[in-house]
Amino acid sequence: MTAVAVVVPVHDEEELLAGCLASLAVAVAAAEVVGVRVEVVLVLDDCTDRSSAIAAEYEVTTVAVRAARVGAARRAGVAEALRRLEPVDLADVWIANTDADSAVPVNWLTHQLALMRAGSDVVLGTVRPDFADLAPAHVAYWRATHHRGRPAGNTHGANLGVRGSVYRAAGGFTEVPEHEDVRLVEAARALGAIVTASDVAEVTTSGRVEGRTPGGYAAFVRATAAQFA
Repeated sequence: MTAVAVVVPVHDEEELLAGCLASLAVAVAAAEVVGVRVEVVLVLDDCTDRSSAIAAEYEVTTVAVRAARVGAARRAGVAEALRRLEPVDLADVWIANTDADSAVPVNWLTHQLALMRAGSDVVLGTVRPDFADLAPAHVAYWRATHHRGRPAGNTHGANLGVRGSVYRAAGGFTEVPEHEDVRLVEAARALGAIVTASDVAEVTTSGRVEGRTPGGYAAFVRATAAQFA
């Protein structure tokens, strides 16, 4: 039986976490209705706000760490999710990753699982910023430069899936402040993993320009937004 581990690192996301969890609940329900077992683990990483209280309102497992490093948080979350899924064979486990400032679509898990069953070991999903956070000119630029059906194949921790056995063989997420997602995909490619880029289940993430890591997606949005300031 295929099982899914959903892992979400959280660092002081009280403003956006409820939206993330609400969207996850819908995606999880869509996967469970077709007989898939899903374990959702939130990793509360050095949180000082109401993130823990918000998480308690949803049917998710929480793990608290004091790493202040997204790579360490993701690694801890995957470890807990896999522990809860034992004794399922890792080749039959799919690890779906997103971020606490993001909202996933209803087909997020079912689409990744379809690709897994078709032979994919890694799925690089697309991400777009919340247009409500952007200037109108920035939104127009985004629409003109991102075309449906032509995913660029970039790695985003907010929309990344990987087969459990490949995750383990690649060494898992490294405990770094950022780019742990890129490192994992590079290691998986080196092993010969089948990597698929898809924009069918695009994730919407915050369009903020100051993120929880020094670089990451917020830095990308900040650099692009500067053209329209």
